[in-house]
Amino acid sequence: MSTWVLLRGLMREARHWGEFPVLFQHAVGAQKVVTLDFPGNGSLHAQTSASSVADMANHCRTQLRQLGYAPPYQVLALSLGAMVAVEWSGQHPEEIERMVLINTSLAPHNPFYHRLRPSNYPALFRFLLCGSIAQRERLILRLTSRQSRSELQQAMLLEQWLAYAHDAPVTRTNILRQLRAALIYRAVPTAPAVPVLLLAGEQDQLVNMKCSLALAQHWGCAINLHPTAGHDLPLDDGVWVAQQVKDWLAA
Repeated sequence: MSTWVLLRGLMREARHWGEFPVLFQHAVGAQKVVTLDFPGNGSLHAQTSASSVADMANHCRTQLRQLGYAPPYQVLALSLGAMVAVEWSGQHPEEIERMVLINTSLAPHNPFYHRLRPSNYPALFRFLLCGSIAQRERLILRLTSRQSRSELQQAMLLEQWLAYAHDAPVTRTNILRQLRAALIYRAVPTAPAVPVLLLAGEQDQLVNMKCSLALAQHWGCAINLHPTAGHDLPLDDGVWVAQQVKDWLAA
């Protein structure tokens, strides 16, 4: 049975998956679930972030080999992580068995104003690049999650994220390198050579849901939409994500 590899997005690390990997493993009956960090994030925060999506993909391949996990892999990836998965499958299709891509966007299939909602530009510049860690984490939570939480739950989640950020800080230089890698990446015009399931939150405040719809049309692949979730679908409704993947595998 092949390994499931989980990839997150910009500035996020393996710990931001929370309880999802265990939930997902039980739901789909996976033998192995591996969460990887990109250079510059999490356990690799002291490293310099890759300057291209292709380099991120190659780093994932190297990490897995070093950890003793052999291909083929099944990949579940969110946002920037999904771009990495697409590039990986294009360069080494024999290593990827299937992909689940969540709330992603790709040039040339999606216009820039859908890939990152223009209304977010001022806040992203002010807090992501120039603000404090606390301001940055509050902004990320506001833009990526639409789940209803009590004030206590919200405070506890932010406190956890702040602890991660202080323990493994992402430098502004690495933030810029990751942003640039995402902005300049262009996928090949053809569909991936492996089975793909697209998942998207209809209330995504960061990336327009139309990006996932356009990719599904271009690629002729399956897509499922969550009516109330935001950008970080595994955070907002991990049970739903796992169930969609389970049903897709069964079909």
